[in-house]
Amino acid sequence: MKYLVDSREMQKYDANTISHFKVPGLLLMERAAIAFVEELHRQNVDLTEVLIVCGSGNNGGDGLAIARLLFLEGHAVTVVYAGNKEHCSESNRVQQDILNAYGISIYMDIPEKIRPTLVIDAIFGVGLSRDVTGEYADMLCRMNELSGEKAAVDIASGISADTGAILGTAFRADLTITFAFEKLGSILWPGNEYAGRIIVCDIGITKESWLGEPPAVMALEEKDFSILPKRKSHSNKGSYGKLLLIAGSVNMAGAAVLSAKAAYATGCGLVRVLTPEENRAILQCSVPEAVLTTYDKTLVPEEPVLREILDWADAIVIGPGLGKEKTSAQILNFVLEYGTSHENKAFLFDADALNLVAEQKNTGVQGADRWKNFKNTAVITPHLGEMSRLTRKTVGEIQKNLLQTAADFADENQVICVLKDEHTVTALPDHKRYLNLSGNPGMATAGSGDVLSGLIGALMAQKLTSYQAAPLGVYLHGLAGDIMVQTTGLQGLTASDLITGIKKVLNIYTQQ
Repeated sequence: MKYLVDSREMQKYDANTISHFKVPGLLLMERAAIAFVEELHRQNVDLTEVLIVCGSGNNGGDGLAIARLLFLEGHAVTVVYAGNKEHCSESNRVQQDILNAYGISIYMDIPEKIRPTLVIDAIFGVGLSRDVTGEYADMLCRMNELSGEKAAVDIASGISADTGAILGTAFRADLTITFAFEKLGSILWPGNEYAGRIIVCDIGITKESWLGEPPAVMALEEKDFSILPKRKSHSNKGSYGKLLLIAGSVNMAGAAVLSAKAAYATGCGLVRVLTPEENRAILQCSVPEAVLTTYDKTLVPEEPVLREILDWADAIVIGPGLGKEKTSAQILNFVLEYGTSHENKAFLFDADALNLVAEQKNTGVQGADRWKNFKNTAVITPHLGEMSRLTRKTVGEIQKNLLQTAADFADENQVICVLKDEHTVTALPDHKRYLNLSGNPGMATAGSGDVLSGLIGALMAQKLTSYQAAPLGVYLHGLAGDIMVQTTGLQGLTASDLITGIKKVLNIYTQQ
């Protein structure tokens, strides 16, 4: 498990290390400077002519220490101070004094004729919360226009460490060397477009510095596949779960096909699809392993039929390609009511199931979001447009506060909210949040979400809890895209390729 921090958490852990563990702040600053310089060498950065611009806080103090180390190595270093020297942190003042003692000049502006091979940004740290304006904004713009590679100390100046928002203007780094833990703002859009490559360096602020208050946001790593269900030698199809997919509508059979194939690729023992009769031939040809229950598109299956297939299943996924016809809404309402009284079932709502709930909520239908009363916490998997309809917020508003939007919805509705974006957020109603770091832009393709629904549904059918299956499914989905894009390229990646990718990823990680 990898932990990702916001500004408040990082400042707290830094303070805990100094006050509780008695590690001097200047020692942490020196370790940060040493780690930064060592990483520049590991990355083979051209240090022929270095410009480093430092602010008046501790981030600037890191920069001043970096400048001294590079100077002592014999590199040509130009140090520019952006800010008021008289209103600086104490550690920053000490670093200024050290540079003065070594005879290293500190300029108040960038020399006109400088042609740096490396520009280092150490103006603002993670605590920045206001827009960058005036002379600071002008300085960042000039730094961006200079020649040479760009490297940021801890976080690129101008990025909100909490949301990734660009606070007026920001430094465009090719490389961000950060300390202790990755910062959320360097991962979330649009901050990630300014961060470049991110490398985390240890400087002595560790998990011990949490003092019992770990970061709220986590990211899964390869070792977290240890919770995947194992295949036993003495077993049968019933041993690996039964998944019911309520999916597909007339001319939308593909969503049901992709979800079912993804579920089987993820190891589900048996998949049953409830879909209109028009989809029978397509599904029988495309997924012969699936069991079918079909219905007249104009008539809702009788209650005993719906109850029988819901009772049969270990996990239920509803929504992919479902359509918004009256029959679809009636089936959804039956499932929503069923979920309030069955605690041994896992549920996932996707796509049109979410659109139907949003429509019902917006027209005043009582109990449209009955999942908040489910015996077993439901999973919902909206993309930004679906989340906009559920929350009545604009897509822009959601993107600005991706983590908080998902977390608030999960808490208010007592669901696991998988909010799909470049870095998908999985927010749990116990206030834990996962930010997914796998995947690539090639996965922005039709049917990708249907694959994810079938994948998570299959994990739940195999008895992973919803709390485990949702973040792990998102991570596996992204890795499937990453392994396949090496063959297809970004432009050629399709949802069907992701199903092949799931098999390849599981073949790697279930053999270890």
